Amino acid sequence: MLKLKPKFDLHRDVVSDVLRKEASVCRVEEYSGAVDTRILNIERDGSILFCWKGATGTTRIGKYDPNTKQNKLLYTFDKQVCVSSCSLNKEETLLAVSLAQNTRGEERLKPISKCLTLLIEIQPINNTKVLKAVDCRVKVQFLQSEADRRSILESHLLLLTEDGYVDLYHVLLTRQEGYRVVMAHPDRLSKTAERVVEDFCWVQWDGRTQRLYYLTHNVTHTQGKFLFRCVQFYLSHHCETVLELPLELPANPFPTVKFVNLGFDHFHTERPEKELVRMEVLTNGIGSMCVCYSQPHKDRLELIYTLVLVHKDCSKTFRVSLGSEQQPQKARQLHPLFIPIGYYILVYLQDYFLHCINTRQQEMLCHSLYLSGPDMDLDLQSANMTVLHAEDESSSSLLDLTTGRIHTAELSPAYLLQLLRSDTPSRCPSSKTDPQRLAALHCLLVYMGNDPNLELKIIEWLCDNVNAFESFDQFQEFILATLYRISYEKSLSLDKVLPYSSVFDKKEIPACLLEVPGVLCTTELHIEAVFKGKARGLQGFWSELQWNRERTKYLDAVPNPRYRTSHIQADWDKLRSERRPSSHMNHMEDNTKKVLSMVDTWCLDKKLVPLFQEDDHQQRALIGLTVDKLREHLNRHLPRLGKKKIDSLVVNYVAKLLELIRHMLESVWLKYKLGPCALCFTQRGSPGEWSVFHFMFRILEAMRGLCLPLPPGYHTLLALLAVRCLPHHTFLQYIDHGVLQLTETFVSRLMTDLDNSDANERLKFSILKRLPEPMEQRIYHMWDHPVSSASISRDYVRTLLERHNKNKGFAFTGRDKPGFRPEFLPLTYLAKILSDIEEQGSV
Repeated sequence: MLKLKPKFDLHRDVVSDVLRKEASVCRVEEYSGAVDTRILNIERDGSILFCWKGATGTTRIGKYDPNTKQNKLLYTFDKQVCVSSCSLNKEETLLAVSLAQNTRGEERLKPISKCLTLLIEIQPINNTKVLKAVDCRVKVQFLQSEADRRSILESHLLLLTEDGYVDLYHVLLTRQEGYRVVMAHPDRLSKTAERVVEDFCWVQWDGRTQRLYYLTHNVTHTQGKFLFRCVQFYLSHHCETVLELPLELPANPFPTVKFVNLGFDHFHTERPEKELVRMEVLTNGIGSMCVCYSQPHKDRLELIYTLVLVHKDCSKTFRVSLGSEQQPQKARQLHPLFIPIGYYILVYLQDYFLHCINTRQQEMLCHSLYLSGPDMDLDLQSANMTVLHAEDESSSSLLDLTTGRIHTAELSPAYLLQLLRSDTPSRCPSSKTDPQRLAALHCLLVYMGNDPNLELKIIEWLCDNVNAFESFDQFQEFILATLYRISYEKSLSLDKVLPYSSVFDKKEIPACLLEVPGVLCTTELHIEAVFKGKARGLQGFWSELQWNRERTKYLDAVPNPRYRTSHIQADWDKLRSERRPSSHMNHMEDNTKKVLSMVDTWCLDKKLVPLFQEDDHQQRALIGLTVDKLREHLNRHLPRLGKKKIDSLVVNYVAKLLELIRHMLESVWLKYKLGPCALCFTQRGSPGEWSVFHFMFRILEAMRGLCLPLPPGYHTLLALLAVRCLPHHTFLQYIDHGVLQLTETFVSRLMTDLDNSDANERLKFSILKRLPEPMEQRIYHMWDHPVSSASISRDYVRTLLERHNKNKGFAFTGRDKPGFRPEFLPLTYLAKILSDIEEQGSV
């Protein structure tokens, strides 16, 4: 499920270099002593801080630069000390270090205290300032902004203590002799400290976004209520609480203060406390925030984990069964990893389950992927694995503290394709695997859909699985999900108003798409998140997050906010019943011209499939109606976008729909290597042409179910392949039942290209009988046959007699004569004229 790529290896990238340095210090060719290299912290730019034991009884701190792949010595302690926290400022002039008391050795820090926190000048090595000497753990972290601050002589340091408070130190620097950077007033550092947080029991630092999340007791509520807060640091390094969210957790969820993403305290992890709750905050640049926490049930037979989707104004709590008491209990810490990859969150518990949760489309469980059992093992030791928040939001970095290796983790398209192709009816019914297929298909199409090669593989899968699945129509899902991704890239506001899946249109959604065996999900709507201070006026993430929440609140209060293509059916039936041109139909035609003019500008250079080359009046009308209804829907729910923007989005959406159908046909055309002979009537269809016909027929069926238009020329091409592949009587039955539509282009080619053998004559007769009269008048003269000659003669006589009546003044009033049957021409006209002449003679 996860594709892991090696990014950093402590032994390969650091230890080998450290051994060379120690050999140089000891003046030996090869150093064989233990260096005990350990990762301390990973800064915002990806730099890795580490320490090791020196050969001469020292402790050294170094930095690995991921860009240059080089190691740099930062500072050396003249004795072996226990570094529990470390951070480097952006200019690499200051090093903050927190030292833990060494209880295992004879050497102890003086004065004796649990933790000593130092601020050290390292460029040049000149001065060391003691910030804290306390009996609790202390974490240090420099703020690092994106702005170029090389000319600004100022650094800002966060100091977080186990006593539950956070201080911010503003360190002023000065230059000496033009290049020496030192602290300006080291004796006044304590006076610059600003109390940021007064009391917390859990804290998380997000260096990528410069945000601090923390949890504190909510004194205004009853026991078990906690208040989650977010502090945002700005470019000026001032900070402000921008979000508050009440959470209900166990009465004492953290026996000791819990630090997340604040470096690695190896001396504390040797005696880890029991975790009642594991909690983490995951954000995405498109404006999503998820507060994730888990807790094992008392009997340890199930796991409870909650995702508070702040951007969706809801929270989801999952209860996952872990088996019976008789089963071996392998991992009894029972806390999963929360791995963010794009807008998906992977909840992983080794040997038990993997839940890939779609935080964008969370309404139905079938759009999230749930796998259980040993088959989904990711080979990750979750107890020793830490998730790092990387710059690239499409992937995550996983650090294995045991081996010191960092891997980038991405969703594996190969594994998802394998899930699509899996067919194991002997192990489980098809309906049980349908939710997995549906979730995998949407992940491939919407999340990974920018890869053209991957899209071709999915189209090949459609070719190999033409028949619809029991719970969903894969062709409808492919079309809607692909269009959703293309349109969503244009505007994030279209999230909940565009069609995403045909499942929403089902009157009765199959139970297998609504529930997962062994998983119970409960949803709480309208969480009490409150934005504060400048968050209301900020751009970027906070603006998107608030807009997402406001739009969600509005759309939740509106019935059916998502556009449903089936709702157009009544208007479509009414439009088809109109026989005469009207202003409404002219308006539809204007919409169609906009769409087709856009399609004409796209890549049609291959021209393998003859689409967009004829006037299909019915499909043109449906194209115009689709544009009109979708525009009306967006104007009603997203007026903020403006009419001009909405009109552009709608026209682009329908044009992309037509282009997608063409792309599907050209892909399958190339797959089966069909040539120009597939477009003629001279021979029966090949197996490849039969496969293409079946594929096109499924597209037709899917589009009719969605009431969406097809490209002009589609019905002609489908009917042409049907004649080649189907027996003539079956072909006529398809026409009679409305499955196939006769177009003027198809019938004219049939009349001219087919010879007049007995079988072909019968087919042409049968088709002429099924044509509407206006089309019949234009078609029959193309067939060189006695029947068509008789029709031409009959029409000619009728024209002459009507002209005679007009010239002689005879009025054609046959309806008042008994037994008059106007369909018998020309004899009826002749009989009428003779009767009128007889009447005039008798007078």
